[in-house]
Amino acid sequence: MKRSRRPYQGIALTAPVTIPYVRKSDHSTTWFLGMALRDLCHNAGLAKAEIDGMSVSSFSLAPDTVTSLTETFGLTLSWIDSPYLGGSGGVISAMRAARAVQNGDARYVACLAADNAKPQSFKALVKNFSRFSRDAAYPYGAAGPNGVFSLLTRKYMQTHGATDEDFGRLCLSQRSNAQLNPHAMLQAELTMEDYLSSRPIAEPLKLLDCVMPCAGAEGFLVMTTEDARALKLPYVELIAGEENHNAIRDADVPLRGGWDLFRDELYSAAGCGPHDIDVLYTYDDYPVIVFHQFEGLGFCAPGEAARFVRDTDLTIHSTGKDRHLPHNTSGGQLSAGQAGFAGGYLGLTEAIRQLTGRAGARQISGARTALVSGFGMVNYDRGLCAAATILTGAES
Repeated sequence: MKRSRRPYQGIALTAPVTIPYVRKSDHSTTWFLGMALRDLCHNAGLAKAEIDGMSVSSFSLAPDTVTSLTETFGLTLSWIDSPYLGGSGGVISAMRAARAVQNGDARYVACLAADNAKPQSFKALVKNFSRFSRDAAYPYGAAGPNGVFSLLTRKYMQTHGATDEDFGRLCLSQRSNAQLNPHAMLQAELTMEDYLSSRPIAEPLKLLDCVMPCAGAEGFLVMTTEDARALKLPYVELIAGEENHNAIRDADVPLRGGWDLFRDELYSAAGCGPHDIDVLYTYDDYPVIVFHQFEGLGFCAPGEAARFVRDTDLTIHSTGKDRHLPHNTSGGQLSAGQAGFAGGYLGLTEAIRQLTGRAGARQISGARTALVSGFGMVNYDRGLCAAATILTGAES
């Protein structure tokens, strides 16, 4: 029997915050989360005591938990969540918080993600990412996501004929966007020669195919549109969202991530299609997974992402190609950096800024509808979580 889902209605995402990224930090993860919560309350004009729901995602919060943070931050909450879903965490946090607000379990939900990138923390995370990583991959030299995505990239190139230059075009477009983002870690001009000559990491991956781990935080508030209007807050509406987990069970080194299995329901719920999306935010820890999202979300046919990147201007300001689709306008993780779980929030906070006309020099004129997708929790040869949501700007 086909499931019947209650539509998302009257749900606002608002007050996006970014705690500026740094390469490494001696501050605790709790400090970054606390700074984000402080800024959320300030931006929304809410007293801390009015926050009654909180969703927290972090690789490095342990041994603390979202529950212990209630005491640390002096909060009394009626709803909490702690999604551990990697790059899908931001999208799924928004969806779960939206349901909590829609069902009356909480009124104002703070969605937060942060990590602190202390020395050796990334190595420890990679080693102990899962029991499989610890016992069956790490001891044999297959250390972390670089190994996983080298397999995925090689398989994609061999199957579909994509070249290094095709992946490079994506990286160059995002670096162009990052030059307008004051929070981006990497802002220097990037040429194709720079990209192609960057040192090898895990063949065919090069250094500039890989995100830079860093410290920082992202966050936003979820509430009803009625409350957002009462607070006089610019907001976007969450109008559709989908997720799946371990969707591609049978293929070795799969060529898709699972978005194709729910995209029809996603667009149907939103009342739009790929051609209606004004700004697109894909999870971009490596270029190949962006190609999977372009295809899985219907922006091009399977195997056609390389052609799509060649033919489409993905930068903020159109350079004259026939097709223009602003993509990862903050620079994405490939240029802005990956602050752990906050990387999965980066597309959401940027989409909120874009659709409310508050993206500054990065602003896309007339942007009304955004799609934000997530991907996370990689194992030996695949990621296990795929998600996407569609947001629309409030009527002026």
